[in-house]
Amino acid sequence: MLGSKIDLFNTQWLDVVFAGRNKSYGAYELRRDNSKTTSRAVIIGSIIFIILVSMPLIIRYISGILPEEEKEKITEVVLQPPPPINKEELPPPPPEPPKPKIDQIKFPPPVVVPAEEVRDEEPPTVEELKEADPGQKTIEGNPDAEIVIDEPVGEAPKQAEVVEDNSIKDFASVEVLPEFAGGMAGWGKYLQKNLKYPPMARENNITGRVIMSFVVEKNGNLTDIKVLRGIGGGCDEEAIRVLKAAPAWKPGIQNGRPVRVAYTMPIFFQLSGQ
Repeated sequence: MLGSKIDLFNTQWLDVVFAGRNKSYGAYELRRDNSKTTSRAVIIGSIIFIILVSMPLIIRYISGILPEEEKEKITEVVLQPPPPINKEELPPPPPEPPKPKIDQIKFPPPVVVPAEEVRDEEPPTVEELKEADPGQKTIEGNPDAEIVIDEPVGEAPKQAEVVEDNSIKDFASVEVLPEFAGGMAGWGKYLQKNLKYPPMARENNITGRVIMSFVVEKNGNLTDIKVLRGIGGGCDEEAIRVLKAAPAWKPGIQNGRPVRVAYTMPIFFQLSGQ
């Protein structure tokens, strides 16, 4: 008995091993059904392996059953021959140019060739050129012929007219902005020295800022002075007076040239002690 092979998965041995033990927690069932589980796994694995190996043959068989796609139809396009040329409709040859007023003698252009290919034709002499003009061939002149000057074909490019740019540029589109000669600090000193508080505004305790617009010309003068938003009490008129009396500014520069620039600026009116 001891020398015989012991099958631990035999039902008799399992009953002996699990005698008096809990058989419901899983180990007993796993060992009891081990042969069935192993056989089922082998069969399923074999089927999957056979399907994978046979997959190319199955695909080839299925593709042979499906209808073939329609073959591309190639249509041969035959081009018609061009219509025959009607010699009667051909334009007439250009007229022969009139004879020049002065005799013309052929002047062959110089060509560098080997010595054995040198032509015997000699260029015209200086004496011949005094009486005739050089040309591509020898032509007898007609002293009674009129001198014809060929007109140019089309129009030659006309000289561009220099047009002065007097348009008003926007403040944000100018390369170099216009400014007062002393900068904003100098402009502040100018207003502090020349701006006078209107008596009516002082009596009525009117304060605030007047929004002004003007154009800085190419020479720096301020023109087209307007009040965009005023506060009344004579402050608007005083702001216009100060701008008209202002010295010339540095003009704005665009493409290296002075241009007219529109400018907007606030002018403050504030009583002392406020």
